Amino acid sequence: MWAYESVFYQIYPMGFCGAPWENDGETVNRVKKIGDWAEHITSVGCNALYLSPVFESDSHGYDTRDFRKIDGRLGTNADFAAVCRRLHDAGIRIVLDGVFNHVGRGFWAFRDVQQKKWDSPYKDWFHISFDGNSNYNDGFWYEGWEGHYELVKLNLRNEAVIRHIFDCIRGWVEEFDIDGLRLDVAYSLDRDFMRRLRAFCDGLKPDFFLVGEVMSSDCSPFLQDDMLHACTNYDCYKGLYSSFNSMNLFEITHSLQRQFGPEYWTLYKGKHLLSFVDNHD
Repeated sequence: MWAYESVFYQIYPMGFCGAPWENDGETVNRVKKIGDWAEHITSVGCNALYLSPVFESDSHGYDTRDFRKIDGRLGTNADFAAVCRRLHDAGIRIVLDGVFNHVGRGFWAFRDVQQKKWDSPYKDWFHISFDGNSNYNDGFWYEGWEGHYELVKLNLRNEAVIRHIFDCIRGWVEEFDIDGLRLDVAYSLDRDFMRRLRAFCDGLKPDFFLVGEVMSSDCSPFLQDDMLHACTNYDCYKGLYSSFNSMNLFEITHSLQRQFGPEYWTLYKGKHLLSFVDNHD
């Protein structure tokens, strides 16, 4: 697996490209700037790029409106495809943010529910009760991610939702030739969905990489042959932070020994974590 030997660079496109915070509906090719940085990315020793959300959203990218369309604040699908070709030509692999736990209130299927209520064919795409009301007075209650009601939780046990997500991923591979996905809040995703996602992606493209955002001190439940290739290593990040800011070298030593030490009981023998010195969070 190429990712196990790679050094990743991360870009949060909305901020990096100077996009407006709120989606203003205008289409501007700002995403070209990412392609312009290909030489810099390779010059610092990186050969893979993790891009935070690039798809149409209400605001920050994690409140998706449409998985099939690049956010107009960044440009068009063709603009992004040109950036991906430029990155690949420079030898840089591309991992996109897969935000499948929740969508924004502007997501096309949720808007249909807002308009048609019970009559919407998409009402089962979400966790909805028509016996209550939302903080936005929609006339129905819905589950928001961890109490954030601008982020509408998807029903990942609904076959139509799963088909839609898989069709979009297939489209990303065909249109942009992406090399993997970073699963946002993987710790909140339905485990059966992740297993099906892994099987689907394994058949989509050789060595398609799946890494999950997991903040637990034990990622083992996710690092299975039928689930994720890797998880984010927050223990390592915290240890590095303490080393530089508190002169606490014990924490990083303890974390890495616990994870990959020589003893038989260490957590991740034969497994892989994505260690990082910083990220957008």
